[in-house]
Amino acid sequence: MKTTEALLETETETKGNSEASGRELENAAKIHYLTGSNAKFRKTEGNMLSVTADGETHPAVYVHCSFPHTNRTSYLSIRNIDNKEIGMIRSLGDFDEATAKLLEEQMQIRYFCPEITKVLSMKEEFGYSYWEAETTAGVCRFTVRNGGANAKLVTAVRLVISDVNGNRFVIPDIGKLGDKEYRMVETIM
Repeated sequence: MKTTEALLETETETKGNSEASGRELENAAKIHYLTGSNAKFRKTEGNMLSVTADGETHPAVYVHCSFPHTNRTSYLSIRNIDNKEIGMIRSLGDFDEATAKLLEEQMQIRYFCPEITKVLSMKEEFGYSYWEAETTAGVCRFTVRNGGANAKLVTAVRLVISDVNGNRFVIPDIGKLGDKEYRMVETIM
């Protein structure tokens, strides 16, 4: 049986750990916002993105979009090569036009996702579907593992399809597909 002194010591220790955990959580929840006044972006010789934020230069950074399929202009996380967040961009409007364009170019590369304009054919076999489609990047042939995990509605009408190689394709409005195209797409939803 613990003595009163031992119980008080344990309670004090627990309270101290709880306060430390609370401070850690509070610090983790603080978001450092990057703006045109505290961050300068530039393209490196290797076409990477570099940023100097609050006096510290990060030679290679990546733009992670919080809402890549619905809003690529707000809440952009800037991370270093170790995936540690340097800061968050609230809006591309916080930067001059040249910097906003540079950030948009990086997002185009990271989130390359051709739009399917017409489904030409689709054949199912052994748990896979083999697609041929006209896209904004030309005619594409790709393979999709059947099952709902590889086709997701990101809005009520916008469908994102991931192929076996990790490439993404988007159908901006499934309601605009013809009947035959819709039946083919429906098999993977």
